[in-house]
Amino acid sequence: MKPAKFQSIEDYLAAQDATKQETLQSVIDSILVEFPELESKISWNVPTIHRGGKYVAGVCAYKNHLTFSPWSPQIIEEFKARLGKLVVFKNCFQIPVDWTMDHELLHDLVRARLAELDRN
Repeated sequence: MKPAKFQSIEDYLAAQDATKQETLQSVIDSILVEFPELESKISWNVPTIHRGGKYVAGVCAYKNHLTFSPWSPQIIEEFKARLGKLVVFKNCFQIPVDWTMDHELLHDLVRARLAELDRN
């Protein structure tokens, strides 16, 4: 069975349970309110945040967790200490489906990614 192909972030969110939906929407909204120059869209069949066609961040839902990616192993490495008890991988980290969002951490991750894009 093929996974659903989402046409919009709204489609993606509608396919999630209420808790995941709320957390994902909160993450996306928090980023877009703080950084109004960024855009959100579906890429790779998950919600992503872009600036000028370049990936800034992505979020997606799994069965028992959500994943946030700043699209950069360097950013993950820089923020490892601040990610604390979260499960961290090379390019992303897991967040609980009912995450009490750390807006400061989220915004700092996005700022770091934007700075990285500006350097490249």
